[in-house]
Amino acid sequence: MKIAILGTGCPKCKQTAEVVRLAVEQTGIEATIHKVEDIQEIVKFKVMMTPAVAVDGQVRISGKVPTVEEVKALLAHGGEA
Repeated sequence: MKIAILGTGCPKCKQTAEVVRLAVEQTGIEATIHKVEDIQEIVKFKVMMTPAVAVDGQVRISGKVPTVEEVKALLAHGGEA
């Protein structure tokens, strides 16, 4: 599973990255996490608001900092909301 954290590096984006890291750690799911901070790359995901979380190329959370539980639920369903 590939998880992308989309955001320009603001505090909420950093908080989202930490939440996703914790959720992956707690679930034990094998996933690669990378941050996408380049605005041109973020636009390719058609995201209107950051922070956002994309799982395997599909945006699943946008415009808010998710909770660890929200991310864990997302990961448990293979990235499907």
